Amino acid sequence: MQDLKPHYLFLTLFIFKVFSANHACNQLDRNSLLSLHLNSSNSTPFNWSSINCCHWEGISCDHKGRVTHLWLPSKGLKGSISPSLGNLTRLSHLNLSHNSLMTGLLPTGLFSFLNQLRVLDLSYNHLGGQLPSGIGGCSKLKIFWAGFNSFSGFLPRDIYNAAALEEISLPSNNLSGPISNEILNLTKLTSLELYQNRLSGHLPLNIGKLSKLKQLILHTNYLAGSFSHFLLNCTNLIHLNLRVNFFHENITDLNMSRSNNFVGKFLASIQSCLEGEIPPEVAQLKYLSFLSVSYNKLTNVTTAIKILMRCNILELAILGNNFLKESMPTDLTGQFPIWISKLKNLQLLRLDLNHITGSIPGWLSTLRRLTTIGLQDNLFSGEFPKKFCELQAFVSTQAEDYNSSLIMPLYFVPQSNNVRFNSFNYFSRTIKLRNNNLSGTIPTEIGCLKRLRNLDLSHNKLKGTIPTQISELTDLEYLDLSANHLYGEIPVSLISLHFLRVFSIANNNLHGAIPVGTQLQTFNASAFKGNPGLCGYPLPPCSHLTSNKRDEDIQEEEDRHTIPWFHVTMVLGFITGFWGRPLVFTGGSLLAC
Repeated sequence: MQDLKPHYLFLTLFIFKVFSANHACNQLDRNSLLSLHLNSSNSTPFNWSSINCCHWEGISCDHKGRVTHLWLPSKGLKGSISPSLGNLTRLSHLNLSHNSLMTGLLPTGLFSFLNQLRVLDLSYNHLGGQLPSGIGGCSKLKIFWAGFNSFSGFLPRDIYNAAALEEISLPSNNLSGPISNEILNLTKLTSLELYQNRLSGHLPLNIGKLSKLKQLILHTNYLAGSFSHFLLNCTNLIHLNLRVNFFHENITDLNMSRSNNFVGKFLASIQSCLEGEIPPEVAQLKYLSFLSVSYNKLTNVTTAIKILMRCNILELAILGNNFLKESMPTDLTGQFPIWISKLKNLQLLRLDLNHITGSIPGWLSTLRRLTTIGLQDNLFSGEFPKKFCELQAFVSTQAEDYNSSLIMPLYFVPQSNNVRFNSFNYFSRTIKLRNNNLSGTIPTEIGCLKRLRNLDLSHNKLKGTIPTQISELTDLEYLDLSANHLYGEIPVSLISLHFLRVFSIANNNLHGAIPVGTQLQTFNASAFKGNPGLCGYPLPPCSHLTSNKRDEDIQEEEDRHTIPWFHVTMVLGFITGFWGRPLVFTGGSLLAC
């Protein structure tokens, strides 16, 4: 759902506020507003007590004092919409979105009073029932948004008579039935959003004749049949999303070479409806910048990659869950593909769930914009690359935050919840190397990755202690070091990680007490299990450590009566060496972050 252009809103409201300042409101309109009984749950409710309602918050009037704008989004409004609203017969702009207006039928005949409406926004409330008829009588209505409610039933038949409509947005409701062929009456329509409903049937045969249509978002419904009959006739379409439906289409039948119809940026998210190979003509779409065709029946992955590599401005290609039972291209089954080093603008790299072998190349650190590395579930071996600790986007707190907004949202389905992302920020500043064959230690240089938010090194063969330098990653929200061969104690310095929401060191060889009074103790025992030497809440108490401490105290008391000549000799030798010659570092490295 697109926002109204800000300059349009501000200019409109300003003009009407000027008129309102000099004209008292119509008393019938004032009484109708008071009859709405709009209660606010906000701590500072709006004040509708003065005589002149044209001065009330969210209200604008024309030069005759008639109410034209009722604009109260995000005001914590509760209750239901009163039939008194229909008495505001000069109302042209109505916005009650992002409130808590309760489930219930909209008043019958609401629209047949309000025939001057140009903008109607009821989205993000708890409204339900069927959309009332009469909207077809709103001959001036251009914008109709009522998404993210609980409306049910068919679309009102007379909605197709509102010939001035430019945008219809009714997503995430329970609307059912087909989209009528009468939609062709809406010749001015530029945007149709009906996703996440229960619409069924075929798309209207001649929907492609809506020549001004730029945005068609119908994903997550029960639509069936074919769509190619209209696709190439939509000469202004730039945003198409038909995923998660029951379409059946062989895209090799689409002659895209004759389609320069997709002007500007070609945006496609056509899921659960495609089969066959990606046609070579796709490379001729010179404006193709976003392609999402996951969860389909595409074949020939090698050809697909070669075709897409010829799309010069392609920013994002999502091809997951296709090419079933095919062998991956040779450069994704052998060692790390070297051609990736040429992608200097690369921000997100995900090659998980492949069969890539060899070591992880250090040259990834030369990709200055890279903020997400997902290499989990492969066959990588060798050590954690120290060069990662030079990744520019992770190291410097002054690093440039590159524009990561997407020209089209991504949809991710974790545990059956459909989540929408409009940028890479959700994934950014992430290193995930889980389930490989990495060995060696976690380098102390990891403390240089100051901006790192998510680190997953689980299910590898890493050994050594947990470096205290991890505590310097103060932005860290996700830390998983489980299922390795780590030993030693949990560094007390981890208490500085205040933003951890996911944490696990399970199934290692760690011992000692879990640091007391830290955020670590907010995680349950599963985060620490499989470490027989660990104790303290949420694991059993450290009673055996208490007795060991008592023995150590006794030994310390006995040692006070003995002159430790060996230690004295060593200390004197060290001081002499320190004063007698310059200090030399050997057997290690010194790194400045």
